[in-house]
Amino acid sequence: MNTVVYDGSYEGLLSAVFEIYEYKINDACIVKKDEVNGSLFGAVHTVETNEEKSKRVYKKLKDKLTPNALSQLFKTFLSEEKNIENVLYRYIAYTLSSRVSVENNFSHPDVLMLQQTSRKVHREKHRMEAFVRFQLSKDGLYYSLIQPDFNVLPLISNHFEKRYADQRWLIYDSRRKYGLYYDLHKVEEISMQFSENMNDKNALKAIIDEKEELYQRLWQQYFSSVNIAARKNMKLHIQHMPKRYWRWLTEKKG
Repeated sequence: MNTVVYDGSYEGLLSAVFEIYEYKINDACIVKKDEVNGSLFGAVHTVETNEEKSKRVYKKLKDKLTPNALSQLFKTFLSEEKNIENVLYRYIAYTLSSRVSVENNFSHPDVLMLQQTSRKVHREKHRMEAFVRFQLSKDGLYYSLIQPDFNVLPLISNHFEKRYADQRWLIYDSRRKYGLYYDLHKVEEISMQFSENMNDKNALKAIIDEKEELYQRLWQQYFSSVNIAARKNMKLHIQHMPKRYWRWLTEKKG
């Protein structure tokens, strides 16, 4: 087994695929840099992310796959599932070696895995677009803390940029320690120390706008008023709004 180490980025993964072919690395196993340990056996090849190499791989895939399949490839990468890099590498190798389209050949385990995983990530994307709740800070910044199951920030950026184009906002993934910041002109990826305690009422008093608490109470009252007790179906409610998201939802606080 030959270990191929990359930096954890999508461009880095495509660069790794390029170099596996370039250096004719057999029995390659792709591993993130921060997951490498001293117990690795065999040769270790470290990849430096290379924009030109990643673009060449992407162009090859674009010639062979539909836009939907390319999107599924990226969503599967964002799942961060264990060993997903090697599923993607085998899928890419299968795609490049075939003379016919392979993206609907679900009898192939890696094609099936890509389909199933990308669907899970896509569902999480839609949930985040629906469940993000902003709070207004004293300096006019709307911010939200989230903890999605998958790394969906790259997928929700366009949605929030279009929907909230007239206000500054920050969406921060407290599990992955990075966020998206919109300054009224463009969205940038940022890294910062943002404590989960910022969702605590006492911690918020120092930074939130004085009207924010009133807005939250009004939203909670509205949510309560439109809820028809006689038609309450908690099982269906949890199916559409899983409990793991409740701690971040204004209407579920208190």
